[in-house]
Amino acid sequence: MGRPRKALLDRERIGATALELVDEKGDFSVPEVARRLGVQTASVYHHVDGRAGVIELLRERITDAIDPGTLSDVPWDTALERWARSYRAAFAAHPRTIPMLMTSPIRAPRVLAQYESVAGLLSEAGFAPSLVLPVITGLDNIVLGSALDMSAPDTMWEVSEGAEAPRLAAAQAATSPSRADQAFDLTLAGFLGHCRDLLRTGPHQAP
Repeated sequence: MGRPRKALLDRERIGATALELVDEKGDFSVPEVARRLGVQTASVYHHVDGRAGVIELLRERITDAIDPGTLSDVPWDTALERWARSYRAAFAAHPRTIPMLMTSPIRAPRVLAQYESVAGLLSEAGFAPSLVLPVITGLDNIVLGSALDMSAPDTMWEVSEGAEAPRLAAAQAATSPSRADQAFDLTLAGFLGHCRDLLRTGPHQAP
């Protein structure tokens, strides 16, 4: 019998299967990934370093959907805004991965390469080294929080008859279906405005 043209198991299939599980139920285990692929758990461990390794495959798959070209050939603040929007769209497609990825160290080389580009952009713009990670972390918080918000119910504040919240009810009644997008635009604009102020006023050091 000839050898199969394609390997039965590889990192690509492991990552894709783990992402399917997380999209479906919010988590995965390595044995579950193995069962869905029809292989032994030990076979999965042959390709990845346990659960942490699979998490990095998830991170790579989602980050690959972020357009790195958004960081090129434009002023730093325009580049950050474009990158943030692409970043948000990538994670909005898989919101159940966010709690897992936000609480795990980033190790995947392809993902680190994108953050290296952002760090370089900020450094070249004039931000001090002590401010680069606070700015990146702040942008992460805005983007990932908004990506989660995009999967939330349209009505987040249910004001029942017994609740005394007339102004909240009126505000909710006046809110458009694009609330999540409006909130993201508002928060991102404020964040970038503050970053511009940091560069204008100096000193460019984290407090």
